[in-house]
Parts: sequence; structure tokens; C-alpha cells
Amino acid sequence: MEVEKGRSRESSPRKRDAIESLLAKPPVIEKSAISQLRYLILVDGLTTNPQDGQCPYRIYVWSVLLRTPPMKSSAYLGLVKKGPSVVYSKIRNDTFRTLATDPFFRKKVSEDALIRLLNSFAWMSASGSSNNSDFYVQGMNVLAAPFLYAARSESQAYFLFETLLTRDCPLYVQPTLEGVHTGLSLVDICLEIIDPKLYEHLRSKYLSAELYAFASVLTFSACTPPLSEVLVLWDFMFAYGFHMNILFVIAQLNLMREQILQSNSPIGLLRSFPPLRSKEIIKLGISFVARLPEHIYEALANHLHDPNVRDEIKKAFPDKVK
Repeated sequence: MEVEKGRSRESSPRKRDAIESLLAKPPVIEKSAISQLRYLILVDGLTTNPQDGQCPYRIYVWSVLLRTPPMKSSAYLGLVKKGPSVVYSKIRNDTFRTLATDPFFRKKVSEDALIRLLNSFAWMSASGSSNNSDFYVQGMNVLAAPFLYAARSESQAYFLFETLLTRDCPLYVQPTLEGVHTGLSLVDICLEIIDPKLYEHLRSKYLSAELYAFASVLTFSACTPPLSEVLVLWDFMFAYGFHMNILFVIAQLNLMREQILQSNSPIGLLRSFPPLRSKEIIKLGISFVARLPEHIYEALANHLHDPNVRDEIKKAFPDKVK
């Protein structure tokens, strides 16, 4: 946290808020301090620039919540120096369009930085494997974008990106996108419990989550602008779990509920979700938790990393798992 302390002195007289003050008190890795940090995110949130959503200490909050120790930039530079991986062309096919309509992202994050990070992840993933052609999958470019936008350096962004994907949601970056498809099944399962009328209306139009929520589940809602609101959702998910994105997708449907119910062809509305309203989405998502049976919430919490979840829900809900 010494870097942040230095930043605070340089930017004086900016006043620290409660979260930044907590980060400055060592050690922030104690269980009680983590609990306090999570609570402050729930109650107050991070102090951000209202225009671009930036927060000078956000990346440190994410690091603490991920329990990611400081990494040497030389390890990242070593991966960069390996040059193009076998998936380099696939990466280049995606990076130029990553958050292309967000002027703040385009100003801060270069396409070259995004390419280097994703190519380095491909090299890291391929180490020790005989098949490195599967280490870049759809959506990784969008998942990397918030890290590069929030971080102070490429290497810092890389190590957090790597930790989240390999440790916390490994099934989301499998070649088959197993975790993503399980998550989509859980959108249907949870929506039927939370709002059966809306679920039945969508079902009557032959609309499952696979058809309208794929991108939102795949990218933890980072595909929906504005990025400033995505970052607030991610602050919460770093604190309470990225499985909450499934409920946040349902919350976005809830905010469109009347329009969807009145539409004879709701797919037109659902091709792209309206701009994120993070505070409302978080509030709704939290309220949905109490409506879910314990075993459903457990499946929700575990589906990002436990391959058994898909088989379990397929037995219980065969019509919702393909």
C-alpha cells in the first residue's frame, strides 16, 4: 500500500474516504479488515470521478479482495518478450473492437496494451500443456478491459486478470465455455423462481437466456456500457462474488420488465440491454438472494469453478440445461 500512500501525499489535499483510510492501515489482509472493507463497499461504495468512473485506489481494493500479493513486473515482461503466441491472430481479431464506443477507455487503454496482456495470458496458460490453441476464448478481451482501465500498470492489470480467471472462474474460460452455459441455465432457473410471470412471457416467445443474456454472462456485464457503471458492479462482485452477476442480469431484466411484458417480440429489446444503472441493479440483485432456495444459491455460488454443478442442475432441471 506504500504506492497509494505516496499518491495520497502527491494529490493533497484530497481527503481520504473510509475505504481509502482502511487500506492505509496495515494489515488489510486480516479477516476483520476484509469484512469491514466488504461492508463499506456495500454501504458507501468507492469514491469515483462522476465523469469517467475512475477511482485512485480501486485497483488496490480489487487486489486486497482477490488476496493477490504484489507481483514483480519482470514476470509479466518475460511473458511479453515471448512474442506472438499461436492465438495471436485470434486476439487481434477482437481487440480493436473492445469497448470501442467508450471514449474514456480508448483514451486510457491502448489496443497494444490489451494485445500484450491477452497474449501473455495465452503464454502463461499454455505452459506445461501440449495444446496451446485453446488459451484464448471469446469474451476475454472484454474481461481484460476493466483491469487495464483501473490499474496503474499493465503488469498490475495482468496479475489480477490472471488470478480472477484461473482461480475464481476457471470454467468461464474453458474452450467449451462450460461455466458460461451453466450460468445461462441458472439465469433461466433463477428467473422462473424470482419472476415467474416474466419468465413465462419470455418462454412463450421461445426466448431462453442463451439467446439474450450470453454476452452479459460471458463478460460479467462488462459488455454493457457505460464502463463507469461496470466498475461499480465489479467493485461489489469482487467483494461478494462474481456469481452475483447472474442475479444482476435478472435485475436488468426487471428494470425492463414492463416493456418486455408489453412486447410481442421482446428479442428486439433484449438484443442490447439499456445502459447500466449499477446502484439499482445491485439493490435488486441483493433482494433476489432471499428468494432463492438454499441449494439453488449454492449452485449459483459454485458454478464458476465446480464442474459438478452443471450435472446437478441438469438432473433437477433437464429442460433448462442443454
